[in-house]
Amino acid sequence: MAVVKSPKTPDITLYTGQTPNGIKISITLEELELPYKAHAIDITKDTQKEPWFLEINPNGRIPALTDTFSDGQGIRLFESGSIMQYLVEQYDTEHKISYPKGSRESYKVNNWLFFLNAGVGPMQGQANHFFRYAPEKIPYGINRYQNETRRLYRVLDKHLQDAGTEYLVGNKCTIADIAHWGWITAAGWCGVDIEEFPTLKAWDERMLERPGVEKGRNVPSPHRMKELLKDKEAMDRAAKEASDWIVKGQKEDAKK
Repeated sequence: MAVVKSPKTPDITLYTGQTPNGIKISITLEELELPYKAHAIDITKDTQKEPWFLEINPNGRIPALTDTFSDGQGIRLFESGSIMQYLVEQYDTEHKISYPKGSRESYKVNNWLFFLNAGVGPMQGQANHFFRYAPEKIPYGINRYQNETRRLYRVLDKHLQDAGTEYLVGNKCTIADIAHWGWITAAGWCGVDIEEFPTLKAWDERMLERPGVEKGRNVPSPHRMKELLKDKEAMDRAAKEASDWIVKGQKEDAKK
C-alpha cells in the first residue's frame, strides 16, 4: 500500500493588500483551508518599499509570503504565480485546487496560469492605469490596453464555451481560475463590459459562489469592487485617490 506523505505544518504569513494580485493568495489559502497570518500592507504609504519588506520581496510589490520550509529554515516567496505553485505543491496533497504533478491537466493549469500572469494581468493593469489613473487622458493608451484586455477576455470566453466545463481546466476550480478571478470580476474598472462575454460572466458568478473565494476576497479588508462599479461618484473618488499616490510614487522612483 502506498504511503501518502503528510504535509508539513504551515507557518505562513501573507503580506498583502486589497488588489487583484493580493486576493489571489488569500483565496488560495482559504480554498486549501490552511492556517495563516495576514499582514496588511498599505501600498498608498509605500510600506512595500520599506527595507524590511524588500528583504522578503526585493521588487517591492505585494503579495509576498513567508513560511517554514521542509528543511526547517524560513522561505520567502514573491510573485503571485510562484506563491500559488508553492502552496499547491507543498500543501495540496488531496488536489483540491490542483491536479497531480506531471498529469496532462497539470500542464493545462500552467498554460492558463501563465496566460494570466503574462497577459490578462499586465494588459488589464495598463488599461486600469490609462483609463483611471493617468493624469492626462491619452486615447491611444486607453484604446490599446482596453482592446487587448477584450481580446484576452474573448480567448477565455471562447475556451470556456468550447470546453463546456465549469472551470478553465475541467470541472475543478484550480489556481488558474483563482489567479484570473480578481481581475475578471473587476473588468468594469478598466472600462471593459463583462456583459460582452456571457460564458466568462457565468464563470465569474460561479467563482463568487465558492466559500473559499468569498472568504479570501475579503482579506485583508473587504472586497467592494462589485459595489464600487455601481457608484460612479465613488469610482471617481477612488480613482483620484489612487492616481495621486501612483503619480507621486512614479516621480519618487524616477529620482532614484
